[in-house]
Amino acid sequence: MKNIIISGFSDEITPDFDRQLEAVREMGLTHIELRAADGVNVSDFSPYKLGQIRAKLLRAGVKVSSIGSPMGKISIEDSFYPQMEKFKRTLDIQKELGAPYMRIFSFYIPQGSQPQAWAEEVMRRMAFFTQEATRWDAVLLHENEKGIYGDNARRCLDLMEEFYGPHFQAVFDFSNFVEVGQDPLEAYGLLKPYIAYIHVKDCLAKEKRVVPAGQGDGHLPEILGDLLGGGWEGFLSLEPHLTDFSGLALLEKDPKERPKAQEEEGRAAFQRALEALKTVLAGIQEG
Repeated sequence: MKNIIISGFSDEITPDFDRQLEAVREMGLTHIELRAADGVNVSDFSPYKLGQIRAKLLRAGVKVSSIGSPMGKISIEDSFYPQMEKFKRTLDIQKELGAPYMRIFSFYIPQGSQPQAWAEEVMRRMAFFTQEATRWDAVLLHENEKGIYGDNARRCLDLMEEFYGPHFQAVFDFSNFVEVGQDPLEAYGLLKPYIAYIHVKDCLAKEKRVVPAGQGDGHLPEILGDLLGGGWEGFLSLEPHLTDFSGLALLEKDPKERPKAQEEEGRAAFQRALEALKTVLAGIQEG
C-alpha cells in the first residue's frame, strides 16, 4: 500500500541490537520502533551508546520510526522533576536518531482511585511535556496504555482536545483498548481525527491474551480498512507481545513470573506478527 510503512519493536526479537537489525532487514523492513538495545532502554542511552546505535543504524540502512520511550509511565504521585529531566534527554536522543516521533504515556493512576480526580495534575504534566516538545520541534505520540489516565477512549479524547496539534498526536493500540474493556470501534470513532501512528497487536477479550493482527477482538481489519481507505498515511508498528521477551517485565505495571523466550522464539513470533498484518492488509486491498 502506498505511503504505509511497517515498523516494529525489534527488541521483542532479541536484546542484541546487531541481531535485531539483521533480523528486520531479512524480513524486508526498513524501520524499527526503538525501545531498547542490548538490554538498555532508549531513554537511558549514554552519549557513547547513542553514538554506537546511530552508527549501526546507518550501516544497516535502517531508520527509526519512533522512540518507544517510557515517559509518563510512572505513578501520577511520583515526583515529576526527575521525569522531566529524563524527558529532555530523550528528546535529544530522538533528534540524534532522526526519529519523527516519540511515544509517551499519561501516568499511572493509583489503584482504587478515580482517574478523573487526577485529571488536573495529568493535564499540568502533559502541558510541560508538550511545551518542551514544541521547543524541540518534536512530535509526541500518546499511547492508550492499561492503568494510565488515558487508558480509555473518553480520556484519550480529553487529552487530544487539550493538546492535539503538530507536537501532540495519538497512537492507536487495539489490544490495549480490548484489555481495559473499551470497544475499539467506539474508540476509533472518537479518536480517528487524531491518529498519527498505529501499534499493531490484537487481543482476545475473554482471555485478555495478545494475539496476531486479525485474530482477536480488536477489529483490526475494519478499523485499518476504514483508516487506509480514507487515505491515511503513516507507520504500522508491530508490537507482537507473543513471547515473554527480555525486558517485558520492565514494561508491565504488574509483571508476572514467566520463562524467558529464546531468540529463535522471539524472531518466530515477530515473523508471525508480520505475516498476520500482511494478511490483514491483503484482505483490505482485495476488499
